[in-house]
Amino acid sequence: MDNVQVVSVESVEWNDFHIIDVRSPSEFREFHINGAINVPIFSNEERAKVGTMYKQVGKEEAKMLGLSIVSPKLVEMVSRLKDIHHSIEKPILVYCARGGMRSSSFATVMSLMGLPCYQLQGGIRAYRQKIVSGLRFYHQNQVPFVVLEGLTGSRKTDILERLSIEGYPVLNLEEMAGHRGSIFGQVGTEAQSQKAFDRNLYDRLSDIGETDYYLIESESKRIGKVIIPDWILSGKAYGKRIHIHYPFEKRVQAICATYKPEDHHDHLGEALQRLKKRMKPELFHDLMNDFQKHQYENVVRVLLEHYYDPRYQFTADQYVTSPTHVHMEDLGEGLAKVREILQDYEQFKNVRDL
Repeated sequence: MDNVQVVSVESVEWNDFHIIDVRSPSEFREFHINGAINVPIFSNEERAKVGTMYKQVGKEEAKMLGLSIVSPKLVEMVSRLKDIHHSIEKPILVYCARGGMRSSSFATVMSLMGLPCYQLQGGIRAYRQKIVSGLRFYHQNQVPFVVLEGLTGSRKTDILERLSIEGYPVLNLEEMAGHRGSIFGQVGTEAQSQKAFDRNLYDRLSDIGETDYYLIESESKRIGKVIIPDWILSGKAYGKRIHIHYPFEKRVQAICATYKPEDHHDHLGEALQRLKKRMKPELFHDLMNDFQKHQYENVVRVLLEHYYDPRYQFTADQYVTSPTHVHMEDLGEGLAKVREILQDYEQFKNVRDL
């Protein structure tokens, strides 16, 4: 163990290392350091067995069970770590849940096999604490928000994605959550845990750095499994609003292009069943008939007219501020108009702050 150096989350430069997460696949899937590679010491089932042994029998017996499970895997693990190390010549940084036995034992063995190996002090828990502390810092900064809003299918996300590529301070909350925010939001995406969302948000805020504002899409408090921080919701409530208007039929086409119903027919069908109690029986019956016939544009028309648009209008009526309206026939036109509004806002804010 003396051969393994320990580094802290405060001092580490992540790009200087191959980051190795030795926790189980389920732990890794829920939350991990961005860029980490999962080389699990235990499978999900093996971890459960060792944990049960620890609780019901004792620590020493659990350690012996763990050793018997890991020993046959060591040759393969060493080979994999060597391949990773030689792909790009930089040292290896290993972490587990708390910087305890899993990562220290793994790092010791790898060091003995000649690999430059470090252990992350405090493990993923220390990394999580850094994120929580960092988000608190951004909360206290009180940077204003510009909010992009509009009816479902108005291509708000497309606008945000393009502006983000151009360097605007976009916080794409749906992308961070792995969810599009509607009842169909997880179709074709991978929903993120709250911890993973917080990590994605912190990383994006760090990338943006100092800014006059953040640009977001109007979202509810919950996106899939994720709860949006109160300070962002408050910023949305008092932020400058840009309302996108897009023709109804083009919204229908945009939604079909986004969700690719032919590729996700069964998944979309399951999601539609959740609307059964929220729609009139005869309307839902006709909608499902169209869906089974793969007449997806008809399905979208019904959903917009009888479900999404009325719900959106109810939410919009709760605002006390007035938006700037943007009418567009295509994405290029909408982008140009939003850029112009943002430039005017930046100039106004700079003059006001003098």
